[in-house]
Amino acid sequence: KVGWYNAVLQAAFHLPYPDDTLAFVVLSTPAMFDKALKPFVNKERLKIIRDPVDQCVSHHLSRVKEKFPDQKVDIIFDYEILPSRKPKFLAQTAAHVAGAAYYYQRTDVKLDPWGKKKIYGVCIHPKYGGWFAIRGLLLFPDIQVPFLEQYAPVDCVSTEEKRIQLLELFNFHWRDGRYRDIIEVKERYSEEQKAYFATPPAERFKLLGLSQEAQ
Repeated sequence: KVGWYNAVLQAAFHLPYPDDTLAFVVLSTPAMFDKALKPFVNKERLKIIRDPVDQCVSHHLSRVKEKFPDQKVDIIFDYEILPSRKPKFLAQTAAHVAGAAYYYQRTDVKLDPWGKKKIYGVCIHPKYGGWFAIRGLLLFPDIQVPFLEQYAPVDCVSTEEKRIQLLELFNFHWRDGRYRDIIEVKERYSEEQKAYFATPPAERFKLLGLSQEAQ
């Protein structure tokens, strides 16, 4: 429910819907690369592609919207920002309140070792660890769900030591991706997918076999 999200944030970040409004947080799993992104790029090869992942997600969520012709469906993507430069929604907070993935922050550590350092939090999924992404929010403004029950996300990094290790790896060594394997995972990105996301955006087109014209 939108109210679960708004309840844990300052007013500046609230979503402008009644508390009982139904919302879905959309995640992409490791299989997205082969099952959605590559087929999308092959199909759209002759069109202008600026950001393959964002356009692929937009394409699929638009198709979801088409499945509900009698419903108003609002979509907010993870990359969208307000004129104030704030994100339109805080993806990790949304995933946490929806029970999709646990958002570990420095407040989850009792003996904080970082002093005045800025420490960012990170979501961990019980099945995929850090090998997933939060892509968007589907909102159904005309559907009110007062009796929807809230489930807490799975606390899969449950020891103090592991939480400190996770936040250290994410904040100071995020490029090597070790934080993603903080727990045993069922599935992770393929070597091809890892290479794609590790490549600067402007050079990713070559990896997908897209020519300069397609860019």
